[in-house]
Formats: sequence, C-alpha cells, structure tokens
Amino acid sequence: MNRLSFFLPPLFWATTAWAAVQPARPGDAFMEQNCYDCHDSEAKKGGLDLTVLPFYLDDPKTYAMWVKVHDRVQDGEMPPKKNEQPPDSDRDEFLKSIREPMIASERTHDAKEGRATQRRLNRYEYENTLRDLLHAPWLQIKEMLPEDGEAFRFNKIGDALDVSHVQISRYLSAADYALRQVMATQVTRPPTTTVRYYARDQKNFATKMKFTVFNKSPERATFPLLGTQAQPDVRSGKLPITVGSANPEVREQEAMGVVSSSYEPIEVRFDKFRAPVAGRYRLRFSGYSVWVGPGPGEKWWHPDLDTVSAGRRPEPVTIYSETPPRLLRLLGSFDVNPEPTVREIDTWLLAGEEIRPDAARLFRSRPPSYHNPLAEKDGQPGVAFRWMEVEGPFYDQWPTAGQKLLFGDLPLKPNKKGGVEVVSANPAKDAERLLRGFLQRAYRQPASEEDVQRFLGIINIALKSGSSFADAMIAGYSGVLCSPEFVCLEEKQGRLDDHALAARLSYFLWNSAPDDALRAIADRNELHRPEVLRAQTARLIADAKSRRFVDAFLDYWLDLRKNNATSPDASLYPDYYLDDLLVESSTAETQLFFNELLRGDLPARNIVSSNFAMLNERLASLYRVPNVNGVALRKVALPLESVRGGLLTQASVLKVTANGTTTSPVLRGAWVMERILGRPPPPQPANVSAIDPDTRGATTIREQLSKHRKLASCATCHAQIDPAGFALENFDVFGGWREHYRALGEGEHLPGFGKNGQPFTFHEGPNVDASGALPDGRKFGGIHELKALLLSDERQIARNLARQLVVYATGAPVRFGDRPQIEQILDRTAAQGYGVQSLIQAVVQTDLFQEK
Repeated sequence: MNRLSFFLPPLFWATTAWAAVQPARPGDAFMEQNCYDCHDSEAKKGGLDLTVLPFYLDDPKTYAMWVKVHDRVQDGEMPPKKNEQPPDSDRDEFLKSIREPMIASERTHDAKEGRATQRRLNRYEYENTLRDLLHAPWLQIKEMLPEDGEAFRFNKIGDALDVSHVQISRYLSAADYALRQVMATQVTRPPTTTVRYYARDQKNFATKMKFTVFNKSPERATFPLLGTQAQPDVRSGKLPITVGSANPEVREQEAMGVVSSSYEPIEVRFDKFRAPVAGRYRLRFSGYSVWVGPGPGEKWWHPDLDTVSAGRRPEPVTIYSETPPRLLRLLGSFDVNPEPTVREIDTWLLAGEEIRPDAARLFRSRPPSYHNPLAEKDGQPGVAFRWMEVEGPFYDQWPTAGQKLLFGDLPLKPNKKGGVEVVSANPAKDAERLLRGFLQRAYRQPASEEDVQRFLGIINIALKSGSSFADAMIAGYSGVLCSPEFVCLEEKQGRLDDHALAARLSYFLWNSAPDDALRAIADRNELHRPEVLRAQTARLIADAKSRRFVDAFLDYWLDLRKNNATSPDASLYPDYYLDDLLVESSTAETQLFFNELLRGDLPARNIVSSNFAMLNERLASLYRVPNVNGVALRKVALPLESVRGGLLTQASVLKVTANGTTTSPVLRGAWVMERILGRPPPPQPANVSAIDPDTRGATTIREQLSKHRKLASCATCHAQIDPAGFALENFDVFGGWREHYRALGEGEHLPGFGKNGQPFTFHEGPNVDASGALPDGRKFGGIHELKALLLSDERQIARNLARQLVVYATGAPVRFGDRPQIEQILDRTAAQGYGVQSLIQAVVQTDLFQEK
C-alpha cells in the first residue's frame, strides 16, 4: 500500500487533504437541482464547474466567483429563463445561505486589517495640501510628480499608489520648490502698482502687421486701428506705430486688430509684462469687435485690412498665462462688444508668466489656400485689442503668511546676490521654535517629540555644514513634507479617531488637509458626533474649495481629464478641429453641471436626464439650443424636445468615449454600463480583436457588430453592452447631432470650411440607426426613449453614484459585504429623490466612511 501510494498523483493527496479542512458548502441541494446541468465537470459553461467550486472565502478569486454566482441567481440569470425556475422561497434561501457567511468573512477580515489600505496622497491632494499649508494658491505642483496609479477607476486606492525611490525624489524636489516659492524675495513689501500695457507697444502685436517672405497673407497679420478707422499709413511704416504719451487721447483709441485666432504664425501676447513675483493680480483688458471688409476681386474671403467698420456682434476672448515657450494656463474668458469694452479678471500668476489673449471664435488659418469660414461677401469679423492693465501684486499681509509660517517674525536683510536672507541671532533656538510650529501646522495628527528631533537633526547638520539659516530650515521643512506622516494618510485599525476622520472628510470634499475650524473640532473630540459631522460636511460642501472635489471626482469617474487627449480628425471633423473654445467649454459644462447637482441637492436621476444644461453660445450652437449668447456658461432651461440634459449627451462625455475619428457603440455602451449604471461588462476576450471602423462609409458600425455578435462567445456580452451605445450613435465624436455618418473617399463633398480654413472633404455616409433593445427585451427608438427606460430604475442610478462616492471617499472598493450599507444610504435618501448632497451626507454617516 505504501508503495502504491508513492505512485498516486500528488494532486490526489493534495486535493484530499485540502478538502478535509474546507468548510461545508451551503446550497448544494439547490445547485444540484438548478445549476449542475450547465455547470458540472462535463458542461462547464463559462468555464465554471460548480460541483468542485470550494467555499473557501479567504481566497479572493474563489470569493469573487461566489459573488458572481450570487448575483446571477439573484438577477434571475441563473438558472436560465428557458429552464424550469425554482420557487422564490428556494431561491431566497439559497441566496441567504451563501450571503451571510460571505459577509461574515469580510467582517472578520475588516476587524483585523480594515477595508482600506494605507495610502499616500495623490498628485491632486499633494498640490492642494501644499497650496493651503503655504497660503500659495498659485503653486503648480501636480505636473512635477509622476502619474498616479489607478484602481477601481480612481487615484485614491492605496494598492495603486506606489511609493518608489523616484516618487520620493520627485516629492522632495516639489517640496523644495514650493517652499522657496513662498519665501520673501525682498526686505520690504513689494509695491502694488497699476501699469497699462498698450497693444501698440508690444512687439508681438506690432511686428505681425509687417509682411515677410514667410507671411504674405492678410489673415495672418495684425492691423492698426484708431477706433474703427483703419490706418494704412501706420501699417506701411509711413507713420509711427503709436503717438505715444505725447497725445494721451489719441493713444487711448489706438488698437491692434486680428481676424484670426491665436495660432501660428500669429500668436499675439502682451510681451512687455512678466509677473515680477508669484501672487494675486487683477488684469483689465480693453477691446472691441470689428468688421473687416472683403478683399478685391473674386477672393472676397481675404480681408481688406484698410477697410474696417464697427463689429456686428460681441466676440469671445480667452485669456491665458504663458510660460515661454507656449506653456499655457487658462485664466478666463469674456466678451468684447462692438463698442470699446473693459473686462476684468482676478487671478493668480506665477513669477515670469506673460499674458496671451485669444479671439477664440475666429478661425485658425492652416495652409494651403485657406478660406475663413466666418467670411461673408461683404467682410468678416475681427477683434481689436487696445491695452491690458495690470494691478498687483496684492498682499493680505507682509511678510506673507507663507513667509511667516516658515520664518516667523525673523528680520530680513539684503544679501550680496541681490536677494534677501533671514537673520537669526540664535539659530539653534529659532530653528527648534519654528520647526515645532511648522510641524503643528503640517501634520494632521499631533507631532511626537521623536518627529521634532528627527527633523531638527537635519537642520542642525545643514547649519554645521555651512548652509545659511534659511537653507537649513528649508532642508528640514522639505523632510517634513516628504515624511510618511505628511505624505500618507494615517488611519489606525477600527473606528477612526477624530483627527483621522477630519482628514478623511477634508480629503473627500476639499482634496486637501483639514482647515483650522475642522482641526479645532477634532482636537475637542467632537467630530464623531453625528450632528457635528453633518454640519461640517455641509460647511465643506458650501465652501468654494469643494470645486476641487467636483473637478477631481469627475476627472476619474467620467475620465474628464482625458477630454483633450484626442483631437477631432482634421478631415472628417474640420469644424471641431483646433476649436479650443469648444474643448474648454465642454469641460467646464460638465463640472458646472455636477456642481449644480451638488449645491442644489438635485436628484441623481439628473445624471441621466435633466431639464437644464450649463451652456454658453458655443455649446448652445453645437446642441442646437436657441437664444444663448456670450461666452459665459450659465444654467439654461432646455426645450422639451431637446435631446440634451444629463451627462450622457454632454459634449465632454461623448468626446472621451470616442477617438476623434469614429464612434463605437461598444465603447460608449460599456462606458454607460460601468460609469452610469454601475454594471461593468466583462473584459473583452483576449482572442477576439476589436472592430476597425469603416471611414469610407461602405458599412455602418451596426452592420459590422451584427456579424460580430453572431459569434457565440460575443453575443451574450454585446447584448448588454451595445444597446446604450446604439442610442448614442446620433452623436458624433464631439457630441454634435447627426442623422448620417460622415465618410471619406468617393462621394459629393458637403459644402463648407473648417475652423482651420480648409474645405470639407467628407461626404454624407449611411443613415444612423439609433434604435435597439435592452437585454430584457424593452425596445427604444433613440436617446429619448433610452433615457426613459434607464430612469425606470432611479434607485440603480443612485446606487451607482453612491458606490462611486464611497470608493472616492474611503480609498477602498465597494465589496460584497458593503452592499447592505449602500442600500441603507439609498433608504435614507429616497425621500429626497436621492439628492447628490444627501447621498454625500449619508455616505459620511456610515461605518464605511468612519472606519478604516
């Protein structure tokens, strides 16, 4: 027998021994009667053999398989509807028999380790935390750090936020940079001045009116104006570019005009201004719209820069700050009218930044032989810039709050390099005092004496090596800002203490550390009281900093950060190509829309369908919504027949779910299933290739998918994924409505010119068919009917949003055992129609939020 046992397969002994220690499987009788026909060792449909699936819940893969079994039985997918169905009582008993031990298993795990893995701050959080700590809202830190890992669609999960040598090195560099940005650069307070920069005095404006061998096109030239009167003698050089200070009244009327948007080779900017220091500034601009006459002969679309009159409508202008070369940052937008208009922007600038205005609606000429799409036979629109006035920098106090945090009231004196240095009569004593104060502000938990001595040692070593007092302190402070206590969120096992709860709340709703008010409540151990926590949640939402939550949450939930990751194809979609105003407006629309849901506690059903949208003129034109003028986005009531309303039909969402060339019902359908409905489809099989769209228009994507769905391995999943995608086929790659696809190749080109000035080279392709049927057989004829079907289960829309909020807020996925608490959140908010703010309040009150 011993000799025989030696030859038996080792797997037999391993399996026998393993089976002996496994818990008994619940629900065997139910599965034998209802499941084994499809899922035994012979049939094994979907690769699942239930006859040998162990009930070993400590193994993640096995646990996930039992979750799938539970959900398929609960949703009525198992046993298949064609089979005889078990009594509801048997089904319920089976589900309970596996659900209760599964939840108990998770709770046992949580009692030992907690739901969330300890994690570091992501790039968004680190930047905001430094901005708030150092009182420096202008700091640009995020792009100095490596891209964050992503899990469960967010950059808040500890398992995906690694901490490497490279990471720490970047954090150290970013911390040193941020600290030096807030240090005083001179002994006395810099003066707050008001300086006017005339367009005629700017090289970038003035030199562009001269034609060269590289540019002989009037569309690509600036032109001088005195009010609405052209000045050909100035343009030819017969008269000086400006009357200057000798004639202030005339100088006030001088302007430089453009008929094209800022793009190579005409990129105007106020180049004589560079922000002297980082800080807050007030920018004022004077400009107006003009109408430039047609050129001579048949080519009327070329402008005659010597024939100018008052504009026929307001024109949008976008203002960017620019760090040479061409690193742009959006500051704001406004409209200029046909009469001279002065507009103002309050903003933060980095040291050295210049200001670039852009007449955003105007076309961008790209060779060869461009034709302005806005030109008419009697002329074309333009914008005239008079001047920019800069007031600033503004200081709430001197020394600044950042300087005082780092060096208190220590005096400053000039150094030999033209800067300043901090003067300390007693470096050792001052260093310890300042460090203790800094740690108290930087740490989210009380600092230990060990921490103080650790960083004081860094400072003392730097002082002994000959570093200046300021440099030594920066070395110590940089260490603090790269320490685990600062970079990581400290959450101990079990219920969070008040300081950890305060941090979780503030990093949820502000993406930054708690403020003084929240810290004070945590110090008094009052935050855990439900009424106090509720009041603080409402306060944080009401604060302007909650826009950080809105923007960061949407960046990952909806992938809004990828809105500019692809460009519309220049051949198929020249009307969108190079349209920065449309990209910027569509991003802002989605942010403002969700912010409206949050602030107004509007029902979650608005995610699918709303009776309003946040629009400006550019978006309203795309959406075919009448009577919306101007560049400012505002809440607009939608016509009853409008296909817009909700997230599904917003330009940003439709753009991030396309590739710039074509749309795919599969990609869009999967996106809706996962992001909106919370029912992610299974991943694409490795042996099935994606469908390449036919841009020639010979076949539609529906026809291609029809062949694809005949494959047995594809049919089931596509029946769930494709319907929502089909309903969105009436929307092109940027969300424009279409009845036909666009196609390239042979065919009669549609008339028109793109924003790049090139003629349309696409033709009308096949008709769009946006009809379909949901997996349960309910049919729809387009987006209106699909929205109505989705809203038949508002609770599921709210359930998905609640789950997304829990993942974002806690840094952990919603697991099987968390589902009862999700349902409690929904029960508590049902009376409010699952209002978005109500959902957040309910999330914060759960154990999911208040425990690690």
